[in-house]
Amino acid sequence: MGRLSNISGKKAISIFQKLGYIEDHQTGSHIILWHPEKSTLSVPNHKELAPGLLRSLIRQAGITVDEFLSYK
Repeated sequence: MGRLSNISGKKAISIFQKLGYIEDHQTGSHIILWHPEKSTLSVPNHKELAPGLLRSLIRQAGITVDEFLSYK
């Protein structure tokens, strides 16, 4: 399993977009991503995301950490 440290919100959003998520709208500092076949994700646009939060977003997207990091 790869390491999830030092990934910014923008980088995470770009990785989720490569996985088919579309930026829907922004509410405050959170960017809402939408996927037609999967759930929506609320990604904070921060300099660095906590590993637990990022792991939770990856789980909601239905992929593994290694799959996520392969798009990095």
